[in-house]
Amino acid sequence: MANADRPRGLKLVGHVSGSPFNAQIRRYAVPSSDGTALFVGDAVKTNGTASTAGIPYVIQAAAGDGLRCVVVGFEPLATNLELLYRAASTERVVYVCDDPEALFEIQEDGAIAVTAVSGNADLVVAAGSTVSGLSGMELDSSSATTSTAQLRILELAQREDNAVGTNAKWIVRINEHELAGTAGT
Repeated sequence: MANADRPRGLKLVGHVSGSPFNAQIRRYAVPSSDGTALFVGDAVKTNGTASTAGIPYVIQAAAGDGLRCVVVGFEPLATNLELLYRAASTERVVYVCDDPEALFEIQEDGAIAVTAVSGNADLVVAAGSTVSGLSGMELDSSSATTSTAQLRILELAQREDNAVGTNAKWIVRINEHELAGTAGT
């Protein structure tokens, strides 16, 4: 059976140590000057400044950027409790898992071989869904041969509805993390 094509960005699934997951989730803000919508599962990077309340600003990361980590939620808006994403050009507080040891599941945009395990790959940035609030980011299968890149490929996500091939879901960790540097090659 073919893998379902359902990109959803990076989904938090565990910790490198294998211990019960208790990652630090921190508050960040996205400036209103940023014209890109942000979704749960999007990789983000800091932009070197902060809100007037002193909360560091993050923006959506592009392929090849160092990463602060991944959006896991948003602070509710009093004016719209049902808004599941951060609309473009609006300031909003986001919750980010910025633990350098966190593990994530991500769908690839093509098909990589099992020989890519323990290698690295970059992200493909795509618009998320304003209906579900989920990211459209995927693992860039064409970059899976690089010696350094944003993500370290650890293994195929082990479940019945996932197999090596087009649109497979992989377990990864952030390789180029702002708080830890490059994890390795």
